[in-house]
Amino acid sequence: FRGLNPMVTYPRIPGHEIAAEIVAVGAEVPEEYSPGQPVTALPYTACGQCSACLTGRTNACRSNQTLGVQRDGAMVEYLAISWEKLITSPHLSELELALVEPLSVGFHAVDRGRVSEADTVLVFGCGMIGLGAISAAALDRNARVIAVDVDAVKLDLAKQCGATHIINSAKESLTEAVEQLTNGHGPSAVIEAVGLPQTFQAAVNLAAFAGRVVYIGYAKEPVSYETKYFVMKELDIHG
Repeated sequence: FRGLNPMVTYPRIPGHEIAAEIVAVGAEVPEEYSPGQPVTALPYTACGQCSACLTGRTNACRSNQTLGVQRDGAMVEYLAISWEKLITSPHLSELELALVEPLSVGFHAVDRGRVSEADTVLVFGCGMIGLGAISAAALDRNARVIAVDVDAVKLDLAKQCGATHIINSAKESLTEAVEQLTNGHGPSAVIEAVGLPQTFQAAVNLAAFAGRVVYIGYAKEPVSYETKYFVMKELDIHG
């Protein structure tokens, strides 16, 4: 709403994190989808022809149009959407269904970072996306997780989501705290879920030699790097 997201075009109806109820189905929709059923939806498109689609990475489609971003979203009374985009679960409430898409972003970042139980993972940002990454790293991959934020409430949530250690970078030295917690090695994987030039830079600076860095956030301005660390540390850097 501030107009700072580089992907959004205006005017636009928002809404890509969805919980909905099926009210009607078309003639060729499979029987497992029926009126009254709670669902969430994949908000993306895939052209099937670009380099990403041809290698099976349809989430990175060059021509993707996300609901609420490049095309109108779900903050409407009724929405027509292809049944192939629907996800159902008898176990999830409407609130939980709406959390599937944002949580999946954090889980995908952990997958991109090849996180395992042998890793110490540093996560910048304890908002919705960062909490997904923390949960995935700690609870799904059994990794040791260090969460970084400037908000005490968010850091408390990070602990509830599985973070082993928390750092309030507004109150203590980030570099000193990370070095102490990693015996001077640095984290083997860093996940950036803030979108500030400072955290983009810190991810590379703090990562261990031969470590991995995964960027989720969008920096709102160009970022300058000390590029020697890319080579000296032989980092794997992923979007």
